[in-house]
Amino acid sequence: MNKKTLLIIAISAMVIALIGLTFLLFTEKKNSRELLEEFALEKEELENEYTHFAQQYDELKITVTNDSLSILLDQEQVKTQRLLEELRTVKSSNAAEIRRLKKELATLRKVMVNYINQIDSLNKINTQQKQVIAEVTKKYNAASSQVSTLSEEKKNLTKKVALAAQLDATNISIEAKNRRDRKAKKAKDVEKFTIGFTIVKNISAETGERTLYINIYKPNNEVLCKNTSNTFDYENRTLPYSIKKYIEYNGEEQNVVVYWNVDEYLSAGTYRVDIFTEGTLIGSQRFELE
Repeated sequence: MNKKTLLIIAISAMVIALIGLTFLLFTEKKNSRELLEEFALEKEELENEYTHFAQQYDELKITVTNDSLSILLDQEQVKTQRLLEELRTVKSSNAAEIRRLKKELATLRKVMVNYINQIDSLNKINTQQKQVIAEVTKKYNAASSQVSTLSEEKKNLTKKVALAAQLDATNISIEAKNRRDRKAKKAKDVEKFTIGFTIVKNISAETGERTLYINIYKPNNEVLCKNTSNTFDYENRTLPYSIKKYIEYNGEEQNVVVYWNVDEYLSAGTYRVDIFTEGTLIGSQRFELE
């Protein structure tokens, strides 16, 4: 084999080697580009997952009323946002860092599941507590309503008993008499009033001493009164009285007579006599003087 032939062989070998090397370089570059594209896609998916996690923490915090748990959720959300920022600054070609952040995401996912379970448990407890509170409130309202009804019934019964126990004055008569102790028709002739009435029988009323107040009202509705200190209580106010009379009431019918000596000027018109005891008006009668 001559030198020329050897040279051709050597050149051919070099060309084949060059072609093979070029093919290997091209293949490696293509694989590298595909790998980078895969890393970029994985990074993008990882970013989406981190972003979704950050949003989930916002949604979870809305449903949480427990302050301690809310603080922990805030801390985990801050950590998720920090790792997301780290991921955004990492190059797609940095496979080691992307793998690390992927592991961090797996840890966050476990933590998230744990918090979701806690929140579900708390919500169930809250629901049960609300049901218990609702039932207790319902029973309380029912009991309060019953107590209120019983109280009202008791109040009404007390009123009825009080009314039944009140004294009643009937057959009220008023005689105006002159100085000769005869009936006077004209106001100018009246020297004395004789007032008689009957306290009716009442077995429901308490027996014992009672104080009666008899008021004589002039046509102008002014009470005939000997002394301004002669007063008694009636319906949260103080009234003057004309005559004060003590009786010993035994539950049976009792006739009472009282007198009023006229010292003041009397005008013609309609007069009225009211009888009170224990803050209650028990009888009233009108009469005329010419």
